[in-house]
Amino acid sequence: MIIRHLENARETDRLVNADGWDSTRLLLAADNMGFSFHITRIHENTSHVFHYKHHFESVYCISGEGQIEDLETGKIHQIKPGTMYALNENDRHRLSARSEMVMACCFNPPVTGQEVHREDGSYAPLPERIAS
Repeated sequence: MIIRHLENARETDRLVNADGWDSTRLLLAADNMGFSFHITRIHENTSHVFHYKHHFESVYCISGEGQIEDLETGKIHQIKPGTMYALNENDRHRLSARSEMVMACCFNPPVTGQEVHREDGSYAPLPERIAS
């Protein structure tokens, strides 16, 4: 059994900070669960382009409001507490926050916790991450 507390994890290297957002990685690849689980905060009035080419992600909005734009189709969906979205086709998207959004996120395959977004908005595929 794995037990972790969000506030304690935020005081460790499990808290990953980036420009306009941060993510606390509560479950990582090393936990051998087959997915990773994060609580991510998207800062107010920020917009971010992501494209997880090598991962599937599901996201549940706990608090805050914003929108997600499918950059392939241009379709925009409003995000508010209770909204879930799943990037089941490795969708390139823009996530924009009107207020700080707190999101629960799952990634498959799981992340290691040390990833950084590449220029195209993706994380490296797992074999590259292990080799580097």
